Amino acid sequence: MSYEFLQQYWWFLVSLLGGLLAFLLFVQGGQSMIFSLSKTDDEKRLLVNVLGRKWEYTFTTLVTFGGAFFASFPLFYSTSFGGAYYVWMLILLCFVLQAVAYEFQSKPGNLFGKKTYQVFLFINGLLGTVLIGAAISTFFTGSDFVVNKGNLTNLNEGFAPIISAWGSGWHGLDAALPVGNGTLLACLRNLSLGLAVFFLARTLATLFFVNRLSHASLESRLKKTLWTNAVPFVVFFLVFVIWTLLDEGYAVDKTSGVVSLVQFKYFSNLVEMPVVLILLLLGVVAVLYGIIASLFCEGFKKGIWYAGAGTVVTVLSLFLMAGYNGTAFYPSSTDLQSSLTIYNASSSPYTLTAMSWVSLLIPFVLAYIVYAWYSMEKKRTAVEDIIEDDHAY
Repeated sequence: MSYEFLQQYWWFLVSLLGGLLAFLLFVQGGQSMIFSLSKTDDEKRLLVNVLGRKWEYTFTTLVTFGGAFFASFPLFYSTSFGGAYYVWMLILLCFVLQAVAYEFQSKPGNLFGKKTYQVFLFINGLLGTVLIGAAISTFFTGSDFVVNKGNLTNLNEGFAPIISAWGSGWHGLDAALPVGNGTLLACLRNLSLGLAVFFLARTLATLFFVNRLSHASLESRLKKTLWTNAVPFVVFFLVFVIWTLLDEGYAVDKTSGVVSLVQFKYFSNLVEMPVVLILLLLGVVAVLYGIIASLFCEGFKKGIWYAGAGTVVTVLSLFLMAGYNGTAFYPSSTDLQSSLTIYNASSSPYTLTAMSWVSLLIPFVLAYIVYAWYSMEKKRTAVEDIIEDDHAY
């Protein structure tokens, strides 16, 4: 296996994990609807418990996604997590609130009350999805950082030389806010993906509820909920994709490594990588089919599987479009030559090779996850099942 193959292989795996994470964010989407979808305490508890059986999948996938990025592309990890730490810490705080809420909301002697922890779940569902989407959007719009690997040999820096320096004191919040060196147009584009992820998570959550709930009152509200979330998702997603395809992209010369702005770069990537284009189209079609069939086919309850699989494939394609075909996957809007590619930001050949052997275990882990998922979902869930469950949230 060549070094280039290993770098491309690990970008594919990271991209796949990103797709799986996007699908599993339906848990966050459902949490953001706890108050708007339910009318009684029993209905709230039913929604919380249906989602509670899956929240650890999302949390674990997020950690795995970050870990895989750290191990395979450490310069990205040190640059982004070491510079844009405000936005990443907010994201992590949202997920910590989620874990605390599920763990303590039903504990005896709860000082804050169950509603406080349900508000924590709502915060995780809203901020967690929007901020993740905005952060990922910077893979296309650029971030305010400068990389200087020469600092590694600078003795004046002491034992902790600073390789990557962030330009503004907002440390990543400028991705979603027009502050620091962030431009209004870049922020709007980042927020368009953030809001697309938010409404996608709510759309997937609605399809998940259609598949899992056995509750007449809740089921009667789901079709309207699907409309009110699927439409803005499609709008914001189209805004982001069309804007990205028509805008400039960060191209890398494979011989010299020089980064330059090229008009229609991401559109060219799709044309020059037809497999990625086909995957993107298939993913979008699968998502739309899951939504449309659930809206217009009476008794159709499998939309989550079509839309979920489509989400994984679509996000995978977007990541491949951002990193393959001579493209900087983490561009610097401040200094083009500081932009990170899968070639200048990756681990050593030895590290990537060792991890590649370990990655052969991934299919077995996925098989176990599928088995555990179906073991817990042998029948649709009703309020009575929650009341009789001693381990319910």
